Amino acid sequence: MINNAIAKRYAKALVQLASEGGLVDRFRDELAVVNALFTGNPDLGAAFANPAFTAEQKKGIMQDLVAKSACSPLVGNFLLLLVDKNRVAFLSQIVQTYETLADEQSGVIRPVIRSAFALDADQVDSIKGVLEKKSGKNVIPQVAVDKELLGGVVIQIGDIAYDSSVKTQLKRIQDILQKG
Repeated sequence: MINNAIAKRYAKALVQLASEGGLVDRFRDELAVVNALFTGNPDLGAAFANPAFTAEQKKGIMQDLVAKSACSPLVGNFLLLLVDKNRVAFLSQIVQTYETLADEQSGVIRPVIRSAFALDADQVDSIKGVLEKKSGKNVIPQVAVDKELLGGVVIQIGDIAYDSSVKTQLKRIQDILQKG
């Protein structure tokens, strides 16, 4: 819980800074690039957690990462602040929280649409249209194929799931038949 509070505090400050300059999406992209570097290279995160490296060495590593990933000065300074405050270990959580807060501020939802078979563009657009009408928000769907569904669609928006899959319907029928 403390980790979430730390991530939320840093992410909230960064979203406020980004929104003042109209840079919310740019910051999202830059943070995603840096986070991918850390995710793809576990040794990088270990270096920041290693007490054998001095604060100056860690700052140097982060400055190199900032330069290679072509981050804006504000994101670069933010990442260096994480080094100064010894919060680099929370980078992944900060990035996730930033994305959530940025979406809330921008009026965007990112539902995950799972189906048994690949959906064509018209089907995705139809689902997107319905979700935009219901939510009043801009919808950026993430579409995935899940062969276990057998048929139908499951739409996950945060904690809410709309499940019209064949698998779930068969499970309901089974439950009804077992109860008598």
